[in-house]
Amino acid sequence: MDGEKECVVIVDYGSQYTQLIARRVREKHVFSRIVPCGAPISAVSCGNLRGVILSGGPNSVFAEGAPGVDQAVFKLGVPVLGICYGMQLMGQALGGSVEPGTAREYGSTQVDVSDSDGLFDGLPKSMTVWMSHGDRVSEIPPGFKAVASSSNCRVVAMCDAERRLYAIQFHPEVAHTQYGGEMLSNFLFKICRCKGDWQLSSWIDQTVRALKDRIGNDEVLLGLSGGVDSSVVAALLGRAIGPRLHCIFVDNGLLRWREADEIRAMFGGRFNLDLHVVSAAGRFYKALAGVTEPEAKRKAVGREFIEVFAEEARKFGSCRFLAQGTIYPDVVESSSAAGAVSHTIKSHHNVGGLPADLKFELVEPLRDLFKDEVRIVGRALGLDAEFIERQPFPGPGLSVRILGEVTAEKVRLLQQADVRVQEEIRKLPGCRSIWQSFAVLLPVRTVGVMGDCRTYEHVCAIRCVDSQDAMTADWTRLPYETLAEISRRITNEVRGINRVVYDITSKPPSTIEWE
Repeated sequence: MDGEKECVVIVDYGSQYTQLIARRVREKHVFSRIVPCGAPISAVSCGNLRGVILSGGPNSVFAEGAPGVDQAVFKLGVPVLGICYGMQLMGQALGGSVEPGTAREYGSTQVDVSDSDGLFDGLPKSMTVWMSHGDRVSEIPPGFKAVASSSNCRVVAMCDAERRLYAIQFHPEVAHTQYGGEMLSNFLFKICRCKGDWQLSSWIDQTVRALKDRIGNDEVLLGLSGGVDSSVVAALLGRAIGPRLHCIFVDNGLLRWREADEIRAMFGGRFNLDLHVVSAAGRFYKALAGVTEPEAKRKAVGREFIEVFAEEARKFGSCRFLAQGTIYPDVVESSSAAGAVSHTIKSHHNVGGLPADLKFELVEPLRDLFKDEVRIVGRALGLDAEFIERQPFPGPGLSVRILGEVTAEKVRLLQQADVRVQEEIRKLPGCRSIWQSFAVLLPVRTVGVMGDCRTYEHVCAIRCVDSQDAMTADWTRLPYETLAEISRRITNEVRGINRVVYDITSKPPSTIEWE
C-alpha cells in the first residue's frame, strides 16, 4: 500500500506527542506512519516517501544510551524536519553543537522569526509557541542558518534550504503553538510537495480487503464493550467476514447506569450480531477488594477480565483470531508505539496475556487511528450517531473513577451521580462538542446539612473536557446554570453524596481520567 500513496514518516524518539504529529499530518490528507528510532533506514525509506519528521523525546542527547539518528536519513533525498529532541539530534549529527540549557523552557514562549522562508512562509514575525526542553543547539551545523530565536534560546529554528533540512525547538503539533498547523502545511506542501489526496474512505476499503485476505475462511472473536472503538471494529469485521464474527461482552459491574442492558439491545438486537453476554460483577468486586492504587486496580480488572474472557473464549475452539479496538492513544500512553522509549503514563485495558491454550492471532484494525478518525470511519460504515458519538470510557470502567477501594455501593453511588451529569449535559445545545463528561467519586467525606440534620457523606467531582484526540485536552467552560443544576440534582437525588466540585485542570499537566 505504501507504494500507492505518498507518505510522511515520523521517527519516534519517545515523545508523548509523536502520535499527535502523525494525526496533524493526516489532518492535511497526507498519510503518515511511525517507525521506531532504532529501525533500519530501509523502514524509513520504503514506499512513496515524501518527507521525514524526527519527533521530540524525553531524553537528553548527553544521556548514556540516548537514542541517536542514522545520518543516512539526511541523504534520502526528501525533506527532514526535526522537532525538539529531533532538532538537537540534527544539530549534533551534522556538525553543530548542543549544550545543556541554563534555564529550562517549558510552556508558552514568545518567538521572533528572522527569516520567513520555508516553515514560516506567510506567518507573522512574532508568535507564541509551546516549548518543552532543557538542551538546545548552541552552534548551528555548516550550511544552516538560524531563522528564529527567543529570549532564552538563540536558535529556536534553523534550516538548510538547499538540502531541505529544517529544525525547530518547539512543538508545532500541539494546540498551544500559534500557527503550528500552518508550519506543518508549509513543510508538507511547499517543502515536501505533497498532494494531500489521502482519504479515510480509501483506508476503509484497503482495511476491509486486508482483513479478508488475512482472515480467509477462519473465524474471529471480538471483545465487544459497546464503545466507539469496538463497535467500529465489529462493523469492519462484519463487512469483511459476516457471520464468522463472534462477539463476547463481559458485564463487569463497572459500567455506566444500565449500560449492559443497552448493549444487549443494540448489538444482540438491532445489529443482530452473534453476541454472548457474561455477567461477572461479583468476580470483579472480589478482585478489587482492598485495592486502592490506580495501576493495581487497572491490573486487577485486566487479570479478571482475561480469566472471564478466556473461560468464554474456550467455547469457540474454531476461532483463530482475536480482535480488539486498540487505537493510537491507547498505544502511546501504555508505552511507546514504536521503540519503547517513551515514558509510560498508565496501563490500558485490552485483551492481552491470554492463557497458552488460547493461541489467537491478534487483529487490531484501528491501531493506527485516533478517536476522531475512528468516528469518521464509523459514520462511513453506516453506524448510527448514538454509537459514533459515545464518549470514550476507560476499559477498567468506573473502578478508575472511584478513588480508593471499589465496592458495589460506591459503584451504585457513582452510577447515580454520573447519569445525572449526562442528563444535564445533553440539554446543552453544543453537548456533542464535549469530548468527555463524567463524575468521579472521591475518597473523602465532608460535613453537610440536609433538612436541619448533620450529614457526613461522599464528595463527587465533575470532569468535562474538550479535545480532538485525547492527546491534549482543556476543561470545558460549562454554564454556571448547568453546574448548579448538576450539583442540585446529585446532592438532592443521590443519597450518600453531599458535596460536588468541578475539575478545572487541563491535559497536560493532568490526564483526562483521574486514575
